[in-house]
Amino acid sequence: MKVKTKIGIAIAAVIVVLVVALGAVSNYLVDYAIGRSGDGGDREVSLEVEQTPEGVEAVIAANRATFEKQEEDFLAANPGEAVETTSDDGLTLRGVCYTHNEAVDSHRWAIALHGYRANHTGAQQLAAPYYEAGYNVLTPDLRACGDSEGNFVGMGWLDRKDVLRWIDYIIQRDPDAEIVIHGISMGAATTMMTAGEDTPDNVKAFVEDCGYTSVWDVFSSELQLRFGLPEFPILYTASGVAKLRAGYNFTEASALQQVAACEKPMLFIHGTADDFIPYEMMDILYNAKPGDNKAELTADGAGHGEAVYALGDAYWDAVFDFVAPYME
Repeated sequence: MKVKTKIGIAIAAVIVVLVVALGAVSNYLVDYAIGRSGDGGDREVSLEVEQTPEGVEAVIAANRATFEKQEEDFLAANPGEAVETTSDDGLTLRGVCYTHNEAVDSHRWAIALHGYRANHTGAQQLAAPYYEAGYNVLTPDLRACGDSEGNFVGMGWLDRKDVLRWIDYIIQRDPDAEIVIHGISMGAATTMMTAGEDTPDNVKAFVEDCGYTSVWDVFSSELQLRFGLPEFPILYTASGVAKLRAGYNFTEASALQQVAACEKPMLFIHGTADDFIPYEMMDILYNAKPGDNKAELTADGAGHGEAVYALGDAYWDAVFDFVAPYME
């Protein structure tokens, strides 16, 4: 056998091995990041952010304890109603609904959306204040989370279509419903991605708390922080694998593009010490939102998902002050 032929065979063999290895790694990352039983929620690294001042830590701890007690009291008095709907691709989606009795004539509704790999209980911290303010509240389990069916987490992109189904569910139940959608983390991304869709007039406003610009951006950051790997080539191939297996790729799942198509009001919230979703993403998203029916709320020293605890009652004052003008 000629030397050139041998070299060619060797090179081809190396390429095959690399392609197989890259495919295996990409499949692993898809399972890890968005597979239902993946370990993507077990995060041990963080972005380099300024340390939360001790005074802010104390406020967060105190408000967390207060709000958790309020949440316990709320759930004790309001066990909620198990509800379900069906996704466009045939999955059974489940959640819990907290509605007022007939003595409270309220057509105000809030859809409260939980974060990454959580379930509807992760949105109960939103449910209690909305309910106390006279809103009926729906807390869904997003697909592949909690009791909802699905093999892959939607990261907000697949979930946007599911939220449209939940909106239809509310309107069928209450044709005069006025709906606010409020999400935290992945729930915030879901909120923004839903906002870019053609939503019924019943949907009045959106509130996003510490959401990301796109799935690509957050996974690129996490790939570097968790594994010390660059986005090329692994994230590119993993995105292709996700498209084949989960039905979406990481570039199309863009909250930024969806926000740019949103004409309805939106409040953006973020903590400056967020070690998961960079605080800088809030301004990027805010600037992408057209119109002047928008506002920002910054929680100094708050980590990921801690804005509500860092700001306390001021958080809810800001939310209801923003939403109120748009409710009929």
